[in-house]
Amino acid sequence: MAKTVSGPPRRPREPGSGAGKRKRRIPGRAPGLLRRHWKAVLLALTALVIVGVMVWALFGSKLLVVRSVRVAGNGTAVSAGRVLAAAHVTRGQRLIWVNTGAIARRVAQLRQVQSAQVSKDWPATLVITVQLRKPVFALPVHGGYALVDAFGVNVRDAASRPPGLPLITVNTDSGTLRGSPAVRAAAAVLAELPQPAARHVRSVITGGPNDVSVKLANGATIVWGGAERGSLKATELQILMRRRARVYDVSGFGTAVTKG
Repeated sequence: MAKTVSGPPRRPREPGSGAGKRKRRIPGRAPGLLRRHWKAVLLALTALVIVGVMVWALFGSKLLVVRSVRVAGNGTAVSAGRVLAAAHVTRGQRLIWVNTGAIARRVAQLRQVQSAQVSKDWPATLVITVQLRKPVFALPVHGGYALVDAFGVNVRDAASRPPGLPLITVNTDSGTLRGSPAVRAAAAVLAELPQPAARHVRSVITGGPNDVSVKLANGATIVWGGAERGSLKATELQILMRRRARVYDVSGFGTAVTKG
């Protein structure tokens, strides 16, 4: 009879063990994490390059410099040449270093200009936008008229009074009209007048901010007083002018009267 040779007892196979089991991965960076890392590095380098190019373009190159200056809003009262001469812009200067405020102040020195604004139109243009003064009164002077705006500035001279521009008489001790509160008050009153009266204004007389009267073409006088409560005074005046009178007085608070 054949003998059966038995070896050492076999150990039970553990679940998941054997040749089919995958080898354990060696610890290290996952491929996805590596890709994200290099992508972040590439983006950072790209951003640095872009910033460097921008800094070079603004401060170091000859690309973003003043090559042209455009004037807007000047109309016919003041030529673009006069605005440019007053602006005194240096062409070829780097646009980023241009002092727009200083240029605006120089342009505003022109007597026809009420205000000026300067902006940068990249890559190489400056834009000067001016707001012109508008005459609202004619002041009799030797040999003609000074056409005066609401701030008392003589915008220009004229041999004759332009149609529709009322005369102004200033009864103050001030030696100059520029910045005069009396002229400012007269202009404010003129702007508040209701249309039936405004169409027939011949002259405005002002002795100060609280002393403004208006003469109409038919000889009637409107005693307005100060510029405050303008809309209320205009409403009262419209009611008073329903009857013919020599004087319409709306200067008092809460009282409006006619005379003659």
